[in-house]
Amino acid sequence: MLIGGIIVGGSDAQIIVRAIGPSWEKHNVSDALMDPTLEIHGQDGSLLFSNDDWKDAQQAEIEASGIAPTDDRESALIATLSTGNYTAMVSGKGDRTGVGLVEVYNLD
Repeated sequence: MLIGGIIVGGSDAQIIVRAIGPSWEKHNVSDALMDPTLEIHGQDGSLLFSNDDWKDAQQAEIEASGIAPTDDRESALIATLSTGNYTAMVSGKGDRTGVGLVEVYNLD
């Protein structure tokens, strides 16, 4: 499992979070995480958002951001987060393992 921290300070922020794995194959990375899933948890540990296969939800919004994943098996979501601490968790669907990447972009 890959864990990334997200800290939102000041005011609310609209972000996109991406879980990248299959795209690594194009860059000759061996053992890429072939089907990553993504979860965003609040500071109390509660699950706030989740995604598996980015085109399953928010496809139009993610494409409009200009930074949609390049592989349909990758995960992404757009969320507006209030000031606070959050955790992005990436894991392999079906307990798969491999090399993955979690990215967070501020869309504001």
